[in-house]
Amino acid sequence: MAYLSTVIKKTEKTAIQLKEVLFQLALHVIVFLFFSFDSDNPAIKMHQIVFFVTYASGAFLINYLLLPRFYYQKRYLPFFFYVALILGGLIFMEECVLEQIYFPDTRGKKFPGVFYTLLDILPLIAILIGFKFAWDALGKQREVEALRTTVKEGELQFLKSQINPHFLFNNLNNLYSYAIENSPKTPQIILELSGVLRYMLYECKEKFVPLAKEVKQLKNFINLNEMQIEERGEVRFSSQGNVADYQIAPLILIVFIENAFKYSTASQAADILIDIRIDLSEEGVLFFKCVNSFQAQSNVDKLSHGIGLKNVKKRLHLLYPDAHQLDISARDGIYEVHLSMSLSKQRAIVSTADSPAVSLNN
Repeated sequence: MAYLSTVIKKTEKTAIQLKEVLFQLALHVIVFLFFSFDSDNPAIKMHQIVFFVTYASGAFLINYLLLPRFYYQKRYLPFFFYVALILGGLIFMEECVLEQIYFPDTRGKKFPGVFYTLLDILPLIAILIGFKFAWDALGKQREVEALRTTVKEGELQFLKSQINPHFLFNNLNNLYSYAIENSPKTPQIILELSGVLRYMLYECKEKFVPLAKEVKQLKNFINLNEMQIEERGEVRFSSQGNVADYQIAPLILIVFIENAFKYSTASQAADILIDIRIDLSEEGVLFFKCVNSFQAQSNVDKLSHGIGLKNVKKRLHLLYPDAHQLDISARDGIYEVHLSMSLSKQRAIVSTADSPAVSLNN
């Protein structure tokens, strides 16, 4: 994988360098045509080619030697010093060599002065340097955008990695309590838990997953946690809309459902109510509602400050920055979460059906 990544990077770098070569060639041809244009005699003359190549050579040294070595390293004093030397060399070549060869009886007989000669050289040099500078600036911008994308993806992976231990820790506690009581439901809990973990570990590696698959796993998760309630209350779940056509970031909704079970069962011995609804509009807007009861004397303030909620808020901000609205309220013994999200159409997602299942024999 590392070798493949290196090859891809080298290929991309070669492609960018090739594009720059083609761009510079086209730019030099265009600039030369303007430089050599003469309405009285449009034919290209040998001295025009020689003079242009001399100026372009000076620009080449500035672009590919002085800019990366001095200017981009913020070593401005040596940069401008060497630029002055190059310009002085160009003036010398033009006045003492080229004009003596091509114009010995006219321009070669006198030196018009440094400033006059610079006015002849600088416009062409400035154009060639300016376009190189702009090219490099665009390249730096692409690097910054790629770095931002990498940082964002890394942050999302980190946030997603926090969910699995958080979920596993809570459910292992439940499994332990059933095992202590030698409950006949223990094998069923293990199977339900292994199915949810398989989904989290193997099928949630993509940035987005089919909404239908996410809803199915939410049902499994609810079945797993509903065993904690038994006869102490009621759990309702409904899903409406054509979920098969859309995709969603995985493990977003599960955090709210997990908190609903966690705080309802922890604060109430009876009359527990958990109501979860998912409605998908024809425009692809998902409306999620999660309501759970709680005892007012419990420390419900921690509901909106746990690691799970902080995690999911951060992920919503990164994945749906301008396409979601989250409202959380707690009053009169009822805790409510309302989340709306604008989902995108489902793309071709590589199936992970062949991923290795979680073994129960290890």
